[in-house]
Amino acid sequence: MGMSAGAGRAEPNINVTPFIDILLVLLIIFMVITPLKPARFKTLVPQRSEELNAQAKQSPLTLIVNIKRDLGVELIRGGNKIADASVNDPGNVGAALSAEFKTRKEQQVWKEGFQGRADLPPDDRIEKTVFIKAPETFKYGDVVKVIDAVKGSGANPVGLQTEALEQ
Repeated sequence: MGMSAGAGRAEPNINVTPFIDILLVLLIIFMVITPLKPARFKTLVPQRSEELNAQAKQSPLTLIVNIKRDLGVELIRGGNKIADASVNDPGNVGAALSAEFKTRKEQQVWKEGFQGRADLPPDDRIEKTVFIKAPETFKYGDVVKVIDAVKGSGANPVGLQTEALEQ
């Protein structure tokens, strides 16, 4: 009666059913949560120069950060230059924007339609839209440095606009 080796031993089997149940529950949870996630950055769609210039003429509150081909950066409010900086050191523009927002808050210069909204904090009532204008051929990394400085100053939303090469 020679028993073959291992005939009396139980073979280990992993029961995978509970794991599949857990995976299905997680899958359903993630499918439900994904559409509810808020978008992290609110950004305006790029516009053509004509529209942007028309808008700048309309409102003295419009803020435009203009990136020039020589890597210079200028901050323009309602058509007037109020600060100068460079792509590699855009701090001046950021500081000027912060100061501009602070002044608007102190002088209670509210954006269109928010004059009577005392229920909102002053930071939400002032116009903080900033347009960044850069040549189309510009390196994205250089533009990002300026975007970071502008966002750091509290601007929201930030609109990007490319400028086609002048013939």
